[in-house]
Amino acid sequence: MSVHGASHHHRRQLLEDGEGDSSLVLDPSLNFENVRMKNAYIALQAWKAVIVSDPHGVTDTWVGSDVCNYEGVFCYQSPDNPQERTVAGIDLNHQDIAGKLPELLGLLFDLGLFHINSNRFCGTLPRSFVNFKILSELDLSNNRFAGNFPDFLLELPNLKYLDIRFNEFEGKLPKKLFNKNLDAILVNNNRFSSVIPEEIGNSPASVIVLANNKFSGCIPESITKMTERLEELILTNNGFESCMPESIGDMKNLTVLDVSGNRIKGELPENMGEMESLEVWNVAHNMLSGKIPARLCMLPNLESIDYEYNFFVNQTENCLNFVDFDDRRNCFKDRPEQRTKSQCKMFLARPLDCSAFGCGQPPELPPPALPVAPPLSPPPSTPAPSPSSPPPSSPPPPLPAPSPSSLPPPPPPSPSSPPPLLAPSPSPIPSPTPSPSPIEPPWSPQPPPTPSSQPPISSCPGPSPTPFTCPPCPSCDQKPPSSSSASPSDQPEPPESTPPYTS
Repeated sequence: MSVHGASHHHRRQLLEDGEGDSSLVLDPSLNFENVRMKNAYIALQAWKAVIVSDPHGVTDTWVGSDVCNYEGVFCYQSPDNPQERTVAGIDLNHQDIAGKLPELLGLLFDLGLFHINSNRFCGTLPRSFVNFKILSELDLSNNRFAGNFPDFLLELPNLKYLDIRFNEFEGKLPKKLFNKNLDAILVNNNRFSSVIPEEIGNSPASVIVLANNKFSGCIPESITKMTERLEELILTNNGFESCMPESIGDMKNLTVLDVSGNRIKGELPENMGEMESLEVWNVAHNMLSGKIPARLCMLPNLESIDYEYNFFVNQTENCLNFVDFDDRRNCFKDRPEQRTKSQCKMFLARPLDCSAFGCGQPPELPPPALPVAPPLSPPPSTPAPSPSSPPPSSPPPPLPAPSPSSLPPPPPPSPSSPPPLLAPSPSPIPSPTPSPSPIEPPWSPQPPPTPSSQPPISSCPGPSPTPFTCPPCPSCDQKPPSSSSASPSDQPEPPESTPPYTS
């Protein structure tokens, strides 16, 4: 089938299957420079039709057949025909637009990036996203999307950067997520509730942020397999209950480790003092005991250290020299604001067997694969560019479009956010509009911590003049999961108020 034939077949199928899109009628007087532009016009007009609030008037510019002049839409030469232009990127970050995503967006076959963070889009993601075969960057953060993790996103062969934080996704994270060749996995501040599969150790990601969900069970031993690639691991405010992985000190490239706000028990492995790249270390609000490894507080790059609200009994003078540190509510002698002697005695007298948590089991074997009919092929395309760190195999020149600056933990900078802590940078695509906001440095509980990144959107789309249905929007306040009731000495003590994690 020819490129134009395949494109026409896809367009016809999407027009037949798309919900609420059948009323779209093309003006016969419009002229399009190629079939790709006609597809893009259909997709963008269908999207405009289901937008119910656009306070900055972005979609008011979405008029006429030249979609490359639409605000937030970026074009470049098509991947298989340099003589033709195509829509290569969408960037509607920070526009406060309310609405949903129609199935006809799947006609944008040549998208290299799709950035819509900090809006009020709701509902579920259209399955037609499987057509985005060269998409490398997907940023849906700070919206009102709901439902289970959209597994079909894992079918996108060139996806490197996935940011779905600050939404209402729930259920389990699929094991396949960690077998995908992603450089950044940002799912914090949702409603996911499951154990983290041992497959996490297979991930090539440099940044993994799972904070402020309802995860439980063990911190998988397999994370220590990621010694060469993982730079930031942020698990704050979940329900993890286990000991620290014994070989965690092998993670020599880790710069940020934040496991605060869980129920982690036992003593810290002595080899944590060998994590030579570590800059931020936070184990606050857990149930750890024993001593702070002496070498940990002497690491050359360490800038921030927090271990308040635990049951530690010993620390060295080096630990007290940090400008940014907190050791309150432990069992240290001659230190202010510690736990009572009775609390410490009661807790420390209880024996602990880390093996009882059942951590470190090998991952389950996957079920036998069933034959699946392949999806219809979009027009032939070249592989999408991938983020620059860690460098993948050389792709063809990147598609132009708004360029996210760097994955700090990502996304890239906005005027209202402080500079990123660090991160890999997604591929550059020139554009005049601001890039996505970066992930902030991990929460450093100097009670109560102050979030510095943009909080979740606090309102849902209002009534629409056209038919529009989204799931009910629950409260936008993100709260860490509460632990089951127990005696004060049995519980990690959270701050009086815990704002959303702002990694």
